[in-house]
Amino acid sequence: MITREELIEIGHYNKPHGLSGEISATVDVELDALQSLSCLVSEMDGIFVPFFVNSLRPKTSETVLLTIDGIDNEQEAACLVNHEIYALKRDYRLESEDLEADGYPLDYFIGFDLHESDGNRVGKIVEVDEQTENAIFIVEDNDKEFMLPATDDLILEFDLDKEVIVMELPEGILDLNQ
Repeated sequence: MITREELIEIGHYNKPHGLSGEISATVDVELDALQSLSCLVSEMDGIFVPFFVNSLRPKTSETVLLTIDGIDNEQEAACLVNHEIYALKRDYRLESEDLEADGYPLDYFIGFDLHESDGNRVGKIVEVDEQTENAIFIVEDNDKEFMLPATDDLILEFDLDKEVIVMELPEGILDLNQ
């Protein structure tokens, strides 16, 4: 079973294109990276479901047209409209390393443990809120929830294998969240 912590959001489905099941999608990754993913994942009725791409072609710089295995008419494609598209983090990570990418989108760190620079564990990153001008990590630890600025200036290091991110948190910020 695929869990949210294994995923990174990369786009969303728009609308069916034609009658044969093709669907347009807006994606945040390049065509080559999209082609290298083992599958696309979307949440359907509360469960993350993998979809296997048969073909894809560019429509605009941000939009692609996809044909997905098992979807071969307009009605079936319409079931995906407005659903978010996720990639498996392990696929995304491999693609990023192949391209020598120097950055990861913030929601890549969902599921990581967040530690202060002194080594103390703050909690697990459960969400990234990018609705505001400054992105925020939502961190939970037992019954506590912390909202911490997700800025490069505060991130000291991260370990992809151990799924740990270390931040230099401003003094007293954890007390503000209580």
